[in-house]
Amino acid sequence: MTTSYFATTSRGLEEITAQELTTLGAKEVKTDFTGVHFQGDKELLYRVNLWGRTIFRVLKPIATIKSQTPQQLFRNVQKIDWSEFLQPQQTLAIRCTGKNDQLNHSHFTAIQIKNAIVEQQQKYHKVRSNIDTDSPDIVINAHIHHDECILSLDSTGESLHRRGYRPAVGLAPLKETLGAALLYIAEWDSSIPLYDPFCGSGTILIEGALMGLNIAPGLYRHQFCFENWQDYDHNLWQHLIDEARKSQKTDLPPIVGTDIDSSIIKQAQHNAKTCQIANHVEFFQRHLVDATPPAESGILICNPPYGKRLEDTEALFPLYKLLGDILKQRFKGWTAYILTGNKLLTKKVGLRTSRRIAINNGGIDCTLLKYELY
Repeated sequence: MTTSYFATTSRGLEEITAQELTTLGAKEVKTDFTGVHFQGDKELLYRVNLWGRTIFRVLKPIATIKSQTPQQLFRNVQKIDWSEFLQPQQTLAIRCTGKNDQLNHSHFTAIQIKNAIVEQQQKYHKVRSNIDTDSPDIVINAHIHHDECILSLDSTGESLHRRGYRPAVGLAPLKETLGAALLYIAEWDSSIPLYDPFCGSGTILIEGALMGLNIAPGLYRHQFCFENWQDYDHNLWQHLIDEARKSQKTDLPPIVGTDIDSSIIKQAQHNAKTCQIANHVEFFQRHLVDATPPAESGILICNPPYGKRLEDTEALFPLYKLLGDILKQRFKGWTAYILTGNKLLTKKVGLRTSRRIAINNGGIDCTLLKYELY
């Protein structure tokens, strides 16, 4: 049976996510603000959760109701038969986005919806679901837009960017979803060497290794919310997991990360070991001035520091100049991508860009700069 779904993603990555969904088999794919609408069956829903690399969560819309006021929202939520989606012994969480004039606080909106649901349960079952904000069985997503509320079941639970392999992170970690998106934008594939001279906790390179080895990122997850749904198909899910494990590859080109900070390199090594790809990715301490290409040609992607204050920015001028010099002198035959949130710093690289791509990194408007190095 074909169902409508909505995959949430970072602002600016909607087109990348749409392409990913299409590759996974989604139909009627249509981008929206910070998300993508698509259609598919239950198998596709499971597959997207298992394989999605640029997606945060997958929602299954169940109702759109009028919600001009708190009272109207409460009444209309109660008109839905919640026993179709939730049993009293299951724990519940409500997550809200959006607002209107009278429903302008997400926590208040969530309480209205929660009260309407548990009051209905109490009336018909004499027992109600407990609220669990940490690891609920069932998550209801509510999005207020003008005088309507879109209610959806969250099939994912904890955001997909939390792969499960990265308990250790650097000072300014890049989300795994963005790391994967950068690789898609760079058109990297498993035949091309990959290098990051500011690797931090290793996100970009680990995502590259997972992509290159065809490892489904969802394999590292403990559980998905759809496993608690009443129509959950355990055999289908197990089949997809078995299929994913059998499709893994074994060979990769050089994937190398260096960083000046030895403690962060240890974190990167730990993260690679956690997802069992430590044999495929090299991380070691090295100052930028000593950076050398691990192959004759390849793709370099990095996310160097960019100062938030003017004095921080000025202190980074020599680093960016050095980066430009190193690329020009040592990385002929390579394509380089630098992600930065500071235009002043990009001028110090001193190389001509062949492409500039707007990227949002954790709320910071950044640019991904592409350099063809001849």
